[in-house]
Amino acid sequence: MAQTPRIQTYREFWPYYLREHAHPETRLWHIVGTGTASVLFVAAIVSFSYELLLGALATGYGPAWIAHLKIEKNRPATWRYPIWSLLSDFRMAGAWLTGALEHELREAGIPGEETFPG
Repeated sequence: MAQTPRIQTYREFWPYYLREHAHPETRLWHIVGTGTASVLFVAAIVSFSYELLLGALATGYGPAWIAHLKIEKNRPATWRYPIWSLLSDFRMAGAWLTGALEHELREAGIPGEETFPG
């Protein structure tokens, strides 16, 4: 199976990232995971806890990767673009918090989708 050419810029990556998260359920798992992992990461730093750091990694990536494999039926972008994917996880969560995610989804060619299942 031939691999698609690598994306060269973050500007190209962002719409690709959103299309890889086309199902509202996948976005839900990502945003909840990103928020939970952020809290655990800060707690790990403050308390110098390796256990909390491992918990942050597990809650940040585990549910998101499962959502990709079970809901989206695709490979997580993190496997090929780890830094851009991490940045995009936070960008997507921020866009959701500010109400801009619906617009971003439409711009990426995902019209008429609600942000979360409802």
